[in-house]
Amino acid sequence: MMRVGFIGVGSQGGPMAHRIIAAGFPTTLYARRPEALEPFGDGPAVADSPAALAATSDLVGICVVDDAGVEAVLTGPDGVLSGLQPGSIVVIHSTVHPETCRRLAGVVAEHGSTLLDAPVSGGAPAAEAGTLLVMVGGDGDALSQCRPVFESYSNQVVHLGGVGAGQTTKLVNNLLFTAHLATAAAALELARGLGTDPTALASVLAHGSGASFALGIVAARDGDLRQMAMAAPLLEKDVRLVTELAGPGVTPTVLLESAHRALEQMTS
Repeated sequence: MMRVGFIGVGSQGGPMAHRIIAAGFPTTLYARRPEALEPFGDGPAVADSPAALAATSDLVGICVVDDAGVEAVLTGPDGVLSGLQPGSIVVIHSTVHPETCRRLAGVVAEHGSTLLDAPVSGGAPAAEAGTLLVMVGGDGDALSQCRPVFESYSNQVVHLGGVGAGQTTKLVNNLLFTAHLATAAAALELARGLGTDPTALASVLAHGSGASFALGIVAARDGDLRQMAMAAPLLEKDVRLVTELAGPGVTPTVLLESAHRALEQMTS
């Protein structure tokens, strides 16, 4: 079985790492904060640096917050590249700019290894249930090697093309989700104005053509997007990244307007 190293065991990466360990893969973890490793007990091995983790891993999964975090883990002092063994595979589960992944793929290739970008969708509950969606960009043969690991925490793994394709897909997904939040909140507000119980409306819409994943989330918070304030920084990052990727005037205005309205409501 592949020896797996996993970096970033927060709300998303933690459940993913638990699933990998439960599937029986020899696993090494690294976290900047020792307390993040407490839920794992004495089960997996723990490395004292990304370099040490990479030295004993065939697959290195990275699930940190942003581009700067990915760069630091890979190329910083005692980073993954310092210990990466030829023939290894680096997997970026973080949601970052596609160009970041393409550039780092070139650096990883210089070390005789391969990089896949593989952002996920579904959140911590899906990770815990093993039902994440994994969106993969990169070499198909490398994906075949990694697929058994991916399937420990997912029920769908989709190969979308070259390096960066997974990130592009995830960014468009998150832009649409953010826009849906604003639309769902507006629909529930409309229901109130028309004298209809928003909770009842949400129950009906969940089984109708107006259903959306965002609607369920917004309805559970009584239409108050401020209850999602903690998610705002990450969603804002993704909306910004996809806007930069598309270029000026390319991203559909209706999506951007709705997404920005949702972000404003979340932080108001």
